[in-house]
Amino acid sequence: MSQTTDSDDPRVLVSTDWLAAHLNDPDLRIIDATWFLEPGRDARAEYMDAHIPGARFFDLDEIADKRSQLPHMAPPPEMFISRMRGMGIGDGHQVVVYDNSPVRSAARVWWTFKLMGKPDVAVLDGGFAKWQAEGRPVEDMPPIQRDRHITVARQAGLVRDVTQVAAASKLGSHEIVDARSAERFRGEAPEPRPGLRAGHIPGSKSLPFGRLYNADGTLKPAAALRAEFQAAGVDLSRPVITSCGSGVTAASLFLALERIGHRDHSLYDGSWAEWGSFPDLKIATGDA
Repeated sequence: MSQTTDSDDPRVLVSTDWLAAHLNDPDLRIIDATWFLEPGRDARAEYMDAHIPGARFFDLDEIADKRSQLPHMAPPPEMFISRMRGMGIGDGHQVVVYDNSPVRSAARVWWTFKLMGKPDVAVLDGGFAKWQAEGRPVEDMPPIQRDRHITVARQAGLVRDVTQVAAASKLGSHEIVDARSAERFRGEAPEPRPGLRAGHIPGSKSLPFGRLYNADGTLKPAAALRAEFQAAGVDLSRPVITSCGSGVTAASLFLALERIGHRDHSLYDGSWAEWGSFPDLKIATGDA
């Protein structure tokens, strides 16, 4: 029999047991947010092959700000409303987001809902891999989706643009934490997107997002997450801006900060895809 645990939090993170226990709730909506950085895998095709029953597919590259040259920037509110209505996701729904991706892309969609003022959304701990490993049900047909009314209230404090991050870097007013690999942070490894300089935002700290997760893809306990931030030199008494390559893995840092009860954090949406492309912005190399 499925059991929920004390660590389940429908506004941050829920277990596979919790989802199994609530799978047939009429107000539950499940989202497959799988997204891949590296070529060779098709997230939508994998969704069509198998997904958690009732899950809708959220395309990070399509539900994005088309006015921007940067990849998958947060969608404007009117687009988010339109897409969610069409997917049958509306006011009063509890949303659970999962992925089957090494970059833990569910956290990015979870953050997008938070940005739009929708608090009742959680990431599925361990994602689709854990769900499948436990022998839980899957299906290969998308659900019937009926329009639902949805309202949004964009939370501007949860996102930062390049001007705000540049000011934070110069003034030292925030902890800026970078989720990319240590090699990319130091400028020793090339960026996966062509044309970007190598290095990091001056004054930022390195915390590769993989350090936040256990081997089975579940998020580490709060105490261990706090220890990872502290080991990276992050002062958790200060406001935090999370960053990465293009705003996806930065959301895992944001998720972890929520999990440990930090309350003053935001995400740099453009991240290194933006910062690394501007020749007039300073960069640093080596360790923090």
